[in-house]
Amino acid sequence: MTTTDAPRVEPALVVILAGVVAALHIGKLPPAIPVLRESLGLTLVQAGFLLSLVQLAGMTVGVVFGVVADGLGSRRSMTLGLVLLAIVSALGGLTQGVAPLMLLRAAEGFGFLLVVLPAPGWVRSLVEPQRASAMLGLWGAYMPFATALALLFGPLAIAAIGWRGWWWTLAALSAAMAMWLRHAVSADSGARAAASPSSWLARLRQTLATPGPWLVALSFAVYSGQWLAVIGFLPSIYVQSGIVGATAGVLTATVAAANMVGNIGSGRLLQRGVSPFRLLRIGFVTMALAATATFAGSGDVGLPPALRYAAVLLFSGVGGLIPATLFALAVRLAPSEGTLSTTVGWVQQWSALGQFAGPPLVAAVASATGDWQWTWLVTGVCSLAGLLLTVGLGRVPARR
Repeated sequence: MTTTDAPRVEPALVVILAGVVAALHIGKLPPAIPVLRESLGLTLVQAGFLLSLVQLAGMTVGVVFGVVADGLGSRRSMTLGLVLLAIVSALGGLTQGVAPLMLLRAAEGFGFLLVVLPAPGWVRSLVEPQRASAMLGLWGAYMPFATALALLFGPLAIAAIGWRGWWWTLAALSAAMAMWLRHAVSADSGARAAASPSSWLARLRQTLATPGPWLVALSFAVYSGQWLAVIGFLPSIYVQSGIVGATAGVLTATVAAANMVGNIGSGRLLQRGVSPFRLLRIGFVTMALAATATFAGSGDVGLPPALRYAAVLLFSGVGGLIPATLFALAVRLAPSEGTLSTTVGWVQQWSALGQFAGPPLVAAVASATGDWQWTWLVTGVCSLAGLLLTVGLGRVPARR
């Protein structure tokens, strides 16, 4: 049978699926935390750092990797990232202590960056202009989709083959995805290896001298930090409450999947002319109120469990309006067409910083108070900062 006779997945969808596979490595840890705490003696604060260490690469060199990915070309960068994730995850399954697992978790962040930074631009170039917004809306949901998959199937896999087997399964999936990507999507013409260092430096300076990228990036940080902190610790919170196994996985996966609704809905609302600043305000206010309803009080004080769960669904679902809106603003507020990738890299860098700082901060507050009831205070401060940044974003003139 020839390749023309075989069913073929659209190349842009293959690129999106590659991003999903990479993001599975971000989401693979939360369902494993209770097991790791037993088998490796992981403390709650160590678990927070383990959740966030994967963001170390993006936090430190995200903007640089945006330039590197441009130079490598999209297919080469994404393939290399998937292979790196496969190798590091396989090694992670062999570790016997917390320290090497943390080191490998940080290394996974470099592979993740190589995959996700060039993907939006490649997706846009692989489809007709009139379909670009819809496909980028799908790309915007890659992280919550992957997180939901990991939270749903992670507990089942860990129960069947252990956490090490879970790590090795995702290593094999990443290797297979790398081969599929190279086979299914032709090499792009975006490799710019000949770009001079001075041009890289000029793009970097131009981006960092413009207020728009800074405000978008900081807004992403205060969003991503609180979202990952809440989603990342939900399995542990449910286990502590006596909800274990597949039930805890399904509950948390549903919360993560709700974020997809906001991401995709935001794209459609923006196309219909809804103000991005209105969407940001709705998102941040809802996250603050919903987190308060979810976590404030303990025992007989506070909302019943069903209403708390409905609140955390709102936290994730309506909060999903924020990332897609910020990606749209990043394109509009980049200083020039030639700085789009650099701007996305800068946004990714601050998003990673938020994801790095959020979980340990929430874990530290929970450890100090003995429960999770003050989590709303951390998320509320993040949402307030987001609202103030939204005011600043509204005063920045768009490039287009």
